[in-house]
Amino acid sequence: MSLNPILLMGGSGAIGHHTARALRAAHPDVPLLIGGRDLGKAQRAAEQIGGAQGVVIDPAAEDLGLGNRSVSGVAVFYMDHALAGLRYAQKRGVPHLSISSGVFEIAPEIATYMHSPGTSAIVLGYEWLVGATTVSTLDIAKAFGRIDDISINALVDEQDTGGPTVATDFEHLNRMLPAALTRRDGVYVWREGEDSKVIFRAVDGTEIEASGFSSIDVVGLAAATGAPNVQFNMAIGVSSTRRQGKPMSTEIIIELRGEDLNGEPLRTRHAVVHPRGAAPLTGLSVAMNLERLLGLDGRPATPPGLYFPYQLLDAATYLERLRQEGGELRELQVQ
Repeated sequence: MSLNPILLMGGSGAIGHHTARALRAAHPDVPLLIGGRDLGKAQRAAEQIGGAQGVVIDPAAEDLGLGNRSVSGVAVFYMDHALAGLRYAQKRGVPHLSISSGVFEIAPEIATYMHSPGTSAIVLGYEWLVGATTVSTLDIAKAFGRIDDISINALVDEQDTGGPTVATDFEHLNRMLPAALTRRDGVYVWREGEDSKVIFRAVDGTEIEASGFSSIDVVGLAAATGAPNVQFNMAIGVSSTRRQGKPMSTEIIIELRGEDLNGEPLRTRHAVVHPRGAAPLTGLSVAMNLERLLGLDGRPATPPGLYFPYQLLDAATYLERLRQEGGELRELQVQ
């Protein structure tokens, strides 16, 4: 399959590197453009990846400084407040995926999509780790006839920095939106102060203090399941593996409560775990979204539209790729 290069804006960072690595593992011949502000850094990243070229991105230019170069899709790994990558993708009719904006910052992208809805497939890749949480939760949800409560608790190891861009993005999100969007009794509310504080148990059973986080997972899962109560919490601390003397990992605790398919009470508790941290898992998710957008998985390319990652990713395929990387969706004992 002949394909124009995929443009990875900010592709020399940690998540861009892991995305490229995941794409290379599944599709060795797919060409990549590693775009950044520093040509030398972009070129060094491209050399490490192989089959890639480093280019300078000019966000003020209509063509991003790339001239008449053709691309097959655009992935953005930083907060593109000017929507330069999105405008570029729409004008060329190619898919666009961005991963860094907060739930309070999606209006410009939605407005841009609504103005030209038939030009490109646009993915709001702002779910936690770009679908790792939602895909897993919705797969677990198949055992339920009705879901009353969804509680997502993400534990990020304090050693799992993810690179300077990730740190800058988190600082921005925490500064701009200290309250946490939550669905409670069917109504969307903002938790703040003491109301946003929770305690959850990590994979190893350790009690973890966490705070509410405004992840777009909340609205996506509420819409997909109809659950009247959905919350997302995040903590930065010591992961369960590191408490056991092993290298750090990332873990996402998923707790569901409701009724099973026969109308009987049902509670479940699972964890998504990746042994190398958040960045590799995010990279896998981005890579698989790009594969689905471009039809690299053997199915027709995704048509123009506005999508959440969980609407594109097949759960069985995703969980198998996660397993191949050493991660898993693990069932835990309900406490």
